[in-house]
Amino acid sequence: MKHLLGLFLLTLSLRAADRAPNIVFILADDLGYTDVACFGSKYYETPNIDKLAAQGMKLTRFHQCQNCQPTRAALMSGQYAPRTGIYTVGGIGRFEWESRPLRPVDNAENLPLEKITIAQTMKQAGYATGMFGKWHLGQSGEYHPGQRGFDEAIVSMGKHFDFKTQPPVEYPKGEYLADFLTDKAVDFIHRHKDAPFFLYLPHFGVHSPHDAKDEITARFKDKPPVGGHHSPVYAAMIASVDESVGRVMATLDELKLADNTVLIFTSDNGGVGGYAREGIKKGGDITDNAPLRSGKGSLYEGGTRVPFIVRWPGVTKPGSSSDVPTIHVDMYPTFADIGKAAPPANQPLDGESLVPIFRDATASLKRDAIYQHFPGYLGAGEGTWRTTPVGLIEAGDWKLMEFFEDGRLELYNLKDDIGEQKNLATEQPEKAKELHAKMIAWREAIKAPMPTKNEPKTSAAPKKKGKGKKKKAK
Repeated sequence: MKHLLGLFLLTLSLRAADRAPNIVFILADDLGYTDVACFGSKYYETPNIDKLAAQGMKLTRFHQCQNCQPTRAALMSGQYAPRTGIYTVGGIGRFEWESRPLRPVDNAENLPLEKITIAQTMKQAGYATGMFGKWHLGQSGEYHPGQRGFDEAIVSMGKHFDFKTQPPVEYPKGEYLADFLTDKAVDFIHRHKDAPFFLYLPHFGVHSPHDAKDEITARFKDKPPVGGHHSPVYAAMIASVDESVGRVMATLDELKLADNTVLIFTSDNGGVGGYAREGIKKGGDITDNAPLRSGKGSLYEGGTRVPFIVRWPGVTKPGSSSDVPTIHVDMYPTFADIGKAAPPANQPLDGESLVPIFRDATASLKRDAIYQHFPGYLGAGEGTWRTTPVGLIEAGDWKLMEFFEDGRLELYNLKDDIGEQKNLATEQPEKAKELHAKMIAWREAIKAPMPTKNEPKTSAAPKKKGKGKKKKAK
């Protein structure tokens, strides 16, 4: 009998080992690079995220877009913005670009239906798929995530209390959105514990309006500010996201799924801070991305570099880190690689699987550069701008930016100058020329549209003069 029981347990163990790993992808909203303790904050408290980092690997040069919608499009499609047409949030009329030299490229507001999402690809590979939170790629109809490969999908964004969901879901009065979304995620894990699942948990926290639970805010009321981190409300919002991460981790432990689950935590763009330092905003910021320059809406590092942590037991080395430049379009091929899912046949993927880095923090990737292309404007109020049209390339320690209004080049060595304070374009002309040529070649290969000259509309034609009046001689 003992022999049969041992054989049965061995069989279960082998089956578990053969089963494809579960994937949990938690995405915070507007959480800055140093907004968690394990990436530098001495004010915010993130014990669960810190624990995740201690058990897994940090990617210290992972980048998203400068704001949320294009990041989400890249994550779901595996493609850079020129292929999806989603460069920013909303239409180009959101900011008064008419005073500027260039007309922005028109912006798509929904992820094109012909794009095969990572959820569709994972579902095809046999994964149960669930999504709970901010989608921002088309909220209803055919664009809703429930129609884009997710077996279960509840969308909510815009408010942290008294929020609405699509489809409508009842919840207790006074419930906090981060808690509601986590409840749905935990329930999804429980119901799909016996087969591979792909869970996408994109929080609305810590996006404005900055609103938190009173009992958590009170914990930070008397805490001294440190390094531009000072707001008890913002700290409480971060704490709620951290609690969510902790609850997901505890659920995986409870169900004995942690050893066969890849758990990733990151943010969709840089934090809402650094503007005062840039001189584009009066008054204080809600947070600060220092030592990175600027914040959300900028293509400087503070706007695009975000915390990234992956835990894959038996694969990632606990407490390790990698400084290889990585970017949003890498996630699609990474998830497909983990799940042994076939990538879409007619949809080119612009990224590269990060699994080799997950296995060995000293590994490198096949490519030699990552890119960003932003052919528009993002305002900051009072005639100031977080960014004007710009493109960039990061290769090794180097970053080159080309500002399209005047062709200005800025070159930085990020290893020596993480804050992008010293423009080396004049001192290192050959390096600037080399990187600029590579960026132009990439733009041509991907068919990236460029902003055009702003041609102000001519004034209305003069009214015709009344009858009986003599015409002036020509």
